[in-house]
Amino acid sequence: MRPAQIKAKIISNKRFKDSYWHLEFESRLIAESALPGQFVNIKVADGVEPLLRRPLSIHGTAGSRVRLFYEVVGAGTRLLSNRRVGEFLDVIGPLGNSFSLPGKLQGVKFQPPILVAGGMGAAPLVFLAKKIRSSRPLVLIGARTKSKLLCSREFKALGCQVKIATDDGSGGFKGRVTELLIQLLRQEISSVRGSAIYACGPRPMLKAVTKIACENNIDSQLSLEEHMACGIGACLGCVVATKSGYKRVCKDGPVFSGKELTW
Repeated sequence: MRPAQIKAKIISNKRFKDSYWHLEFESRLIAESALPGQFVNIKVADGVEPLLRRPLSIHGTAGSRVRLFYEVVGAGTRLLSNRRVGEFLDVIGPLGNSFSLPGKLQGVKFQPPILVAGGMGAAPLVFLAKKIRSSRPLVLIGARTKSKLLCSREFKALGCQVKIATDDGSGGFKGRVTELLIQLLRQEISSVRGSAIYACGPRPMLKAVTKIACENNIDSQLSLEEHMACGIGACLGCVVATKSGYKRVCKDGPVFSGKELTW
C-alpha cells in the first residue's frame, strides 16, 4: 500500500515512565496495512513550527488503532507529549520497508529468531515479536542501567524468552547486550544456532551485531535510526552507505540486511 496522509484522532497519550510515552491514534487504514519495521511521520504541532515532522516507529496495532512509543528528547517530542486525547494529528504512513519474517528468509533453518534491542530500539521489535510470537523469539534487551530497560514485560507477555544486559550490572548480564549475544552463541545453544537476528538500537550496537552475525554465519536485519526531513525519499537527507551505493533510510529502509551495510 502507498503511504497516506491522514488526520488521525488521538486515543491516548500517556507517560509510561521517566521521559518515555505511549501514544495511540485511530487509523484503520494504517493499522491494517502496517508491517513490523515501518514508521509514521508526524506533524507534532499546528502551524509551521517545528517545520519538520518527527518519524516514529510503529510499536503495535490493534483493530483500527496504531500504537507508538517515544522518548521526549527535544522540542518536537515535547510538543507531541502535550497533545491531548481527542485532538487530531497530521500523520503520513505507513512508511519504509519492513522486516522479512523468518519463514521468508532464504537459507535460514527454522529456529527461534533472536531480537536484539538497545534502548528505544525496543519500540519496533515489540511489533515484530507479536507477529512472530508462535516461534517464541529470544529477546535480548540492553541498557546502561536497570531503570532504563524498556519493554521487557511486553515481550514476556507475548511469550518471548527474555534476557537482559546492563552496562553497570544492575540487572541481568553485566556488560553490553552484544557481549551477551556473543556469550549465547559461544554456548552453542541449539535454539540459537541457525537462527536469524533482528536488531534495532544505537549505531555502535548495530555495527557490533553485524560483525557478530557475519562471524557466525547468521542472517541479520537491522532497523536504522537516522535524522529525516521529508520521510518519503525526496530530500536525500538520511542516506547510508551500502555495498550497492548510498541508500535512503526512509525509503529503501529503515530495515537493511547486515550483509548489505558498510560501516
